[in-house]
Amino acid sequence: MINFYEVMQRMKSILYTQTNKQKVLDKDVALALQIDPQNYAVLKKRKKIPYESLAYYSKENRLNMNWLLFAQKPQYLS
Repeated sequence: MINFYEVMQRMKSILYTQTNKQKVLDKDVALALQIDPQNYAVLKKRKKIPYESLAYYSKENRLNMNWLLFAQKPQYLS
């Protein structure tokens, strides 16, 4: 089973490198995934991974979906 917290931690690491913020908050993840922050809070509480939002974000940023979900290399698509 895919762990919500591990996936979002990888998402936060991407946002950290892209934004150069000291700390990436859940609000930042929600906005990057184009999800309402309140809806993201509900997803987090239920541990539901927003697959469609992750897919769109991955496509826009040329991220490997397998890396986001399973930590399989490579991180970026060429």
